[in-house]
Amino acid sequence: MSGHNKWSTIKRKKGALDAKRSKIFSKIIKEITIAVKEGGSDPEGNPRLRMAIANAKGASMPKDNIERAINKGKDKDGTTFSEVTYEGYLPNGIAVLVECTTDNTQRTVSNVRAIFNKYGGNMGTTGSLSFLFERKGIFIIPKKSGMSMDEFELEMIDAGAEDIEIEENTITVTTSMEDFGKMQKKLEELEIEVENAELQRIPNDTVNLEPEAARKILRIVDLFEDDDDVQKVFHNLEITDDLMDEE
Repeated sequence: MSGHNKWSTIKRKKGALDAKRSKIFSKIIKEITIAVKEGGSDPEGNPRLRMAIANAKGASMPKDNIERAINKGKDKDGTTFSEVTYEGYLPNGIAVLVECTTDNTQRTVSNVRAIFNKYGGNMGTTGSLSFLFERKGIFIIPKKSGMSMDEFELEMIDAGAEDIEIEENTITVTTSMEDFGKMQKKLEELEIEVENAELQRIPNDTVNLEPEAARKILRIVDLFEDDDDVQKVFHNLEITDDLMDEE
């Protein structure tokens, strides 16, 4: 099984090159907090929390920060976050979904709408673009020396892998949303370190733009991602090799 998931690749590159470490930590802390409030503070019985902690470790978050985030989630009088998704079109018909975690939805929707309006986009109604994207589980795994790739691929296929992309230093495994938990459990059983695991919205089809127009779209995406309430941004812009090199 092979392929080239350009979406996960560019997201990984951006994450690896992003100097705003505190912003990355802030997003992970929110995810840990929500996971604890939803399913308790014991990672053994809370798959979402286990995944959030694994992602925190993959981002080199200090152990003290992780523990503080867990305690924050246990605080019944602490901040309550809501998870909301906004969607719409950017210039040239590029569809975008903006996933947010916020303690003030009025502030968040105002900020997101302002970016759509300022840069020639149109914010749509919730669910209006869901048909353009499919939720997939994306697992980024560091490639270790001595790994038997044949055995690894067989284990991954058994756990529901739809695609396995092997690069020089990393392996990207893609699953259906339904098999996300099964894959997470399999990797834990095999004691395989995961750099990052998350459900992503993968576009069913992509739109190819001229380089300058594409760069403008990516700059708008960066503006969304810079908002403290925004966790993830997904779009259906075709990411060419040239754009990847620029990232």
